[in-house]
Amino acid sequence: MERRIAEWKAELERIWSAHAPDYAEAVRLVQHIASAGEEMALRQAASQALPILRGAAQDADPLTRDAARRRLAVIRDVLLTLSAPQFGRRQEVVKLPTPEECHRQLLGLPLGCRLSESEIHRAYKLLAKRAHPDAGGNVEAFLKLSAAREALMQERRRDLRSRDF
Repeated sequence: MERRIAEWKAELERIWSAHAPDYAEAVRLVQHIASAGEEMALRQAASQALPILRGAAQDADPLTRDAARRRLAVIRDVLLTLSAPQFGRRQEVVKLPTPEECHRQLLGLPLGCRLSESEIHRAYKLLAKRAHPDAGGNVEAFLKLSAAREALMQERRRDLRSRDF
């Protein structure tokens, strides 16, 4: 797969770098990519580019040729992305933060420990002084802070009630 992508990339670069690209050859290459490509993004980009490339191969209209060149650029970008080395954990699914984690981050509170009501209230007051509309802050930011504080306080009270039973 990687060898095939490298070959397609080299051939597309040759077409791309020409002073006057041969759109008939580009149509042939893109048809091959659309039919033999294993990556969904690459097949989709190639199949969407085919009608415009065919029009550019038959027509000498500058607008059509410009659109065909842009479509070739999209395919080229997808090939570059697929052939670029990937380091780290890029294939791993990113874990989205829970609402509680979002509220804690908004208030600047630590994520991994239990919080008392006074800690939540203190963090809220510190940020609310700057975010309050009367102090020159943003109304939306202040409302988000208030909602985060209220959600964390309700969760804290729920935890206390569940421990009592």
